[in-house]
Amino acid sequence: MTESTDVMSVPTLDLDRYLGLWYEIARLPLRYEDAEARDVTAHYSLEDDGAIRVDNRCYDADGEPTQAIGRATPAGDSPARLEVTFLPEGLRWIPFTKGDYWVLRIDEGYQHALVGTPDRKNLWLLARTPQVDPAVEQDYLAEATRQGFDLTDLIRPVQDGDRVTDDQLG
Repeated sequence: MTESTDVMSVPTLDLDRYLGLWYEIARLPLRYEDAEARDVTAHYSLEDDGAIRVDNRCYDADGEPTQAIGRATPAGDSPARLEVTFLPEGLRWIPFTKGDYWVLRIDEGYQHALVGTPDRKNLWLLARTPQVDPAVEQDYLAEATRQGFDLTDLIRPVQDGDRVTDDQLG
């Protein structure tokens, strides 16, 4: 692992093209996400104030639909570096409750994205489709390794194309 290498986000990101639905293809373990969650999706949409609404959905280990709503805002000058919070709106003022969300790699068609944190604790491989060509996946994960991420505990959630609907959430 090359810890001396800084984690680098992409130099530019067209946020309008990034918005929309993404499927989680792989991730490093998260304390707030069930390791056995399946059909994990993230939908990004623009709020009236310019912030990004983050709508994460999945089926948990028991097959129950779950949802987490967050808010992302630019962290500095680069739209490829965001800060995200999933706290309820009334608590978002509390310091140190936002997490980094850096786009580390994205293809020209905005079909595949590698997202991580500068401390290398969080990493996601996202795609616009539930399945990804294995060569593309390996290529993106090689970039993660090059940037110093340890992929030993990488999770590849089941993605069969099911999506948690608003009706399921009640």
